[in-house]
Amino acid sequence: MSGSNRKPGEKPAAPSEPFKRAVAGCLRAIAGDPEMEVAFASERPALTPGKARLPEPPRKLTPHDVAILRGHADSMALRVACHDAKTHARLAPQGTEARAVFDAVEQARCEAIGARRMAGTAGNLTAMLEDRYHRGPYAEITDKADAPLQDAVALLVREKLTGRKPPEAAAKLVDLWRPWLEERAGPDFARLDRVVEDQGAYARAIRDLLTSLDMGEELASDRQETDDGEESDNGDPPTQEGESADAPEDSSDGADPAETDASSEAEDDAEQMEAADAPPTDAPDDDELGEAEEATEPWRPQDSRNAEREKPDYFAYTTKFDEEALAEDLCDQEELTRLRSYLDKQLAALQGVVGRLANRLQRRLLAQQNRAWDFDLEEGMLDPARLSRVVVDPMSALTFMRERDTEFRDTVVSLLIDNSGSMRGRPITVAATCADILARTLERCGVKVEILGFTTRAWKGGQSREAWLAAGKPMAPGRLNDLRHIIYKAADAPWRRTRKNLGLMMREGLLKENIDGEALAWAHERLQRRPEQRRILMVISDGAPVDDSTLSVNAGNYLEKHLRRVIEEIEMRSTVELIAIGIGHDVTRYYRRAVTIVDAEELGGVMTEKLAELFDEKAPAARGRRGHA
Repeated sequence: MSGSNRKPGEKPAAPSEPFKRAVAGCLRAIAGDPEMEVAFASERPALTPGKARLPEPPRKLTPHDVAILRGHADSMALRVACHDAKTHARLAPQGTEARAVFDAVEQARCEAIGARRMAGTAGNLTAMLEDRYHRGPYAEITDKADAPLQDAVALLVREKLTGRKPPEAAAKLVDLWRPWLEERAGPDFARLDRVVEDQGAYARAIRDLLTSLDMGEELASDRQETDDGEESDNGDPPTQEGESADAPEDSSDGADPAETDASSEAEDDAEQMEAADAPPTDAPDDDELGEAEEATEPWRPQDSRNAEREKPDYFAYTTKFDEEALAEDLCDQEELTRLRSYLDKQLAALQGVVGRLANRLQRRLLAQQNRAWDFDLEEGMLDPARLSRVVVDPMSALTFMRERDTEFRDTVVSLLIDNSGSMRGRPITVAATCADILARTLERCGVKVEILGFTTRAWKGGQSREAWLAAGKPMAPGRLNDLRHIIYKAADAPWRRTRKNLGLMMREGLLKENIDGEALAWAHERLQRRPEQRRILMVISDGAPVDDSTLSVNAGNYLEKHLRRVIEEIEMRSTVELIAIGIGHDVTRYYRRAVTIVDAEELGGVMTEKLAELFDEKAPAARGRRGHA
C-alpha cells in the first residue's frame, strides 16, 4: 500500500517498516501512552522518560527475531504501565546487593502481570529472556560466586508467578541458588502471588524476602516511609498503592533488570539529593547522622564524639587485607580471553558509534600536533622556500628553519572506573568499551593512558570485618572492608598487550562495593609519580560511596565526607586536572568540573567531548595552586 502512495522519485519504504509501526503502536497501547516516542537503533534497548529505544530488526526477519523484538517492546510497555517510580524509590533498600535484587524482582513483577493476562505477551517475553541469557556466559557458570543472585531470584519469582521455567541457558544459574533460596525464603516466594497487582504490598513482601536472605541490614529506607506519614506495618491502604502503581508518567527504568540498575539508581539518588539539598551534606553533625541511621546496632555507643575526636577524621581499621592487583593476576588467561571475546561480541554496534567519536577526537588532537617551524634562522635545516635567496645571495644568513618543540605530547590520562555492583550490566560494559577505544585513540596521538578500577574484595566487610568482630567490636573502627584496586592498563603498557584485561569487568562476582575517596587518592598518587608535564584524571561512577559494613558502624556520611575532602585536596592543591562523569548520579555536587548523564549510552560521547575540551585548553605548564585565585 505504501508503494502505491509513493511520490515520483521517492525511495520505497523498507520491508520492515510496517512491522516497526505495528510494534510501536502495540507498545504505546499497552503502556497507555499514545505520545510515547519509539525509536529503533542498532544499539541495546533502553527506556527513558517518554522514549523507548528498541533494537533494529534484521533485514530477513524470522519468527524468532519477531518474538524477541516484541518481547523487548512488551517488557518496556509493561514497565511503564505497571510501575510507579516514586513508590519504587521510596521502598527500595539502600544496600547495593539488596537493591539489585529489589530492582530485578520488580521488573519480573511487571512482566508477570502482562504474561498472566496475555498469552502472546508471555511467549514474547520468554523469547526475549532466552535470547538474553543465551548471549551471556550463564550456561558455563558452575559456582554460586559467579552466578548473579538478582537474576536467580528474578527468574525464580517469574516461575512462581507465571509457571514458566527459567530459560535453558539460565537453568544452571537458578539451580545453583534454588535450594538455598527456597529453604530460606520459601513462604515469602509463595506470598508474592497474592500481591502481584499491588506494587506497594509487593515491595513490602520483597523486603521481607530480603530479610529472610540475610539482607535485612541493607533495608535502610524504612525511614522514608515514616517520613511520608505511612505506617511501617500493614497500615497502608491498598487502593492508594494500586493507584500509584498504574501511573506511567513517572516510569524511567529500562526494559530488563540488567539495564535498569542505572536508571533506578538515578531515581533513588535524585530523591536523596533533594533531601540533602535542604541542609548541606556537611552541615549536620556527623555523630547525630550516625546515631539516627544505626540505632539498631547494639555495639554502637550513645555518643561517639569523644572516640571520633581521638582518631583522624578518616582511617581504615586495617589495611592488611587490601589489594592492588593487575587485571591479569585476578583471572586466568583462558577466561580473560573468553571474557574479552564476550565484550567484543556484545558491543560490536557500540564500537562503531564510539569509534566515530574517537576518530573525531583524534582529528582534533592531531590538528593541535601539526608541526610548527621557526623560519629565517641563522642555523638549522635549509629552508627550501629560501633556495632562491641562496642563489642570489650565497652569503645570506637567514635561510634556515628549525622545528618548534610541542608540549602537547607530554601528557598522561588516567581513567578511573567505578567497579561497584550497581554498575553491573549495561553501564560497566559501555564503560569498558569506551575506555578501550579511547586508550587506542589517545595512544595513536602520543598520549599515554592508564585505566584503573576500584571495588572491594567482599560484600559486607570481608576479612576486615571478621578481624573487627574477633577483636570485640571496638568503637568507631573506621573503614571496615577490604579494598581491591585494579590496574587494567598501566600508562607505559601498550594497548595491544593489555586489551584483553578490560574483559575482566565482565566477570560475574567482581563488582561489589565502592569506596571512592581512597580510590581517587590512589589514582591521584599514581599520576603524581608520572614524569609527564600534564596529567588528567577522569573518574566514571554511577553513585555515591557505598560500603554497608563501614556505614553500619560509622556516621552515615563517613565515606562521602572523605570523598569530598580528597576532591578538594586535588582541585585546590594539585597540578592534576580532575574531571568526573556520573551515570545517573549527580557528581556535580562533589566535583568542580563534572557532568552527569542519564543513560550509559551517552558515556562515549561525553568522554570524548570532555577530553577534547581539556586538550583544547592550553596545557597548564605550571598551573599550580587555585586557592588564591
